[in-house]
Amino acid sequence: MFETIKVAIIQASPIYYDLAASFGKAVTLIQEAAHDGAKLIALGETWLPGYPAWLDVCPNAALWDHEPTKQVFARLHANSITVPGKETEALGRLARENDVVLIIGVNERVNTGPGNGSIYNTIITIDADGRLINHHRKLVPTYTERMVWGYGDSRGLKAVDSSIGRVGGLVCWEHWMPLSRQAMHNSNEHIHAALWPAVKEMHQVASRHYAFEGRCFVLAAGSMMTARDLPDELAKPTDLKKNPDEWVLRGGSAIIAPDGRYLAGPVYEEESIITAELDLSEITKEKMTLDVTGHYSRPDVFEFGIRENRNFV
Repeated sequence: MFETIKVAIIQASPIYYDLAASFGKAVTLIQEAAHDGAKLIALGETWLPGYPAWLDVCPNAALWDHEPTKQVFARLHANSITVPGKETEALGRLARENDVVLIIGVNERVNTGPGNGSIYNTIITIDADGRLINHHRKLVPTYTERMVWGYGDSRGLKAVDSSIGRVGGLVCWEHWMPLSRQAMHNSNEHIHAALWPAVKEMHQVASRHYAFEGRCFVLAAGSMMTARDLPDELAKPTDLKKNPDEWVLRGGSAIIAPDGRYLAGPVYEEESIITAELDLSEITKEKMTLDVTGHYSRPDVFEFGIRENRNFV
């Protein structure tokens, strides 16, 4: 494992619900971050091809049998990726050519068999040699998200070995699921990607708490979205129609140390590549006082287990 390592969060808007254009933008930004020396690069929740913020912003989007909403869902489904698939293969080549570990949130669809009409909120992790080394589907879509995404499973609920150490990730409100956090901590995570649509105040709290509890580094990755990025099929609130540059997702990305302090950010309302140098020796130093997998775990009192499963191929 490296003693120190440079990491980066790409905080930018995708080209919403346009997979090819979003992928092209991601390639450019990943190459830029790698050229600057980053060895691990993270992008936010469902960055390919964008987070469905319209669920909570556009009036009537949640109405039963609402034709405009069905049109947007169909467009999002068509622009989602399969895992594995041609996009993961292309990301593998990109990681290998730039010698970086990639962690990116995607909308995932299943092409054939059971589950082929659903989309999943997924994190994929690709090692610097181009291999897909982890594939995690968000366990519970939050509130209105259940209109869009299916329920995830436990297969990818773990940190995995990579060229830079053990890396893992959770999506959004999974950071408030105590047992999900414990599963990740038990898997000996060094660097954690906390993927959010935008890293609001309580998301900052959750990300810093995760770093402190797990004694690991956290990359809290948020995205950007303005009112003009909302789907044309859906009605927009009056204030957003008048102000197309109004922020819907404000970013807020930050890099956090194992004692909970900020190493970089948070950065709001600005497309940016946020970077920091991580001293990985801090992980062991901080575990002297708190190790929730060891001297703070009390296995004589508590019992923990995971039912490993995959819903669909």
